[in-house]
Amino acid sequence: MSDRIAVVGGGAWGTALALTSARAGHETRLWARDAETVRSIVERQENPRYLPGIRFDEQVEATGNLGHALRGVDCVLVATPAQSLRQMLLAMRDHVTSTVPLVLCAKGIERDTGQLMSDIAAEVLPMSPVAALSGPSFAADVARGLPTAVTVAAQSAEHASQLAELLSAPHFRCYSSDDLIGVEIGGALKNVMAIAAGAAAGAGLGASAQAALVTRGFVELRRIGEALGARPETLFGLSGLGDLVLTCSSPQSRNFAYGMALGRGESLANRPLAEGVATAAIAVRITRERGIEAPITVAVEGILAGRITIHQAVEALMSRPLKSETE
Repeated sequence: MSDRIAVVGGGAWGTALALTSARAGHETRLWARDAETVRSIVERQENPRYLPGIRFDEQVEATGNLGHALRGVDCVLVATPAQSLRQMLLAMRDHVTSTVPLVLCAKGIERDTGQLMSDIAAEVLPMSPVAALSGPSFAADVARGLPTAVTVAAQSAEHASQLAELLSAPHFRCYSSDDLIGVEIGGALKNVMAIAAGAAAGAGLGASAQAALVTRGFVELRRIGEALGARPETLFGLSGLGDLVLTCSSPQSRNFAYGMALGRGESLANRPLAEGVATAAIAVRITRERGIEAPITVAVEGILAGRITIHQAVEALMSRPLKSETE
């Protein structure tokens, strides 16, 4: 596999992945929609809008020309938000060949269709090999070169292993998996649980409540994931439990920060994108259609929709019928 890599998406995560690719010795192009972001990377080797305070020496070619970014590359990392992935792939369709692997780096479920990111890719670019990269990783940590471990998943174990080797870099370790559904489900649903944990913190419900929410949230994540075809061992790994622990423990997580603002009663206008907001609504629809018990997800969706308050949600969760912890 060649070492020419394109990263599509000039936000914090896309920039961090481009830096990691360059550190691995690959010829790296980064496409960004925002002209000022491209200019800042080209002229000052920084992305102040999305990664303020981080300068880099790595050789990354930034461009606003999608055709140029994708021309002649042998692997594409797509790091645009989950809800805009379909439009991005449609724009890419005339610029990528069917042999080029697409590594999907967004975590979410499409709001309108209930499709995972790999389902969208299979629909828009049916001949392209598809993989997903997910795991406990803050963009700022990765951009700074701090130690990080993630999972690269594809339907073929061999393909996943090849991509994991390609994308691994100093201080960025990629494990491989052939459970593509499991890796995607874990990455999507942990965002919903992070909003719940953040809301508990913001509302001052205490560390005990947060610990209970994260623990029972993982049980719920595992229940939903297994019902949708994920393997249990995947959900206990980096892209499931690992990502959940990280995302539910720090305001660096956009979803946790969104939940904290919600819990404090702050204005949510103009806040950074929190994928868990869109995921909560579609996850509730999916679980109801399939008869999957998901009380925390339902509570988060109700709070976000304004139908219930955080304290009403807590009362509802605490008054549910008692049961065995293993159920």
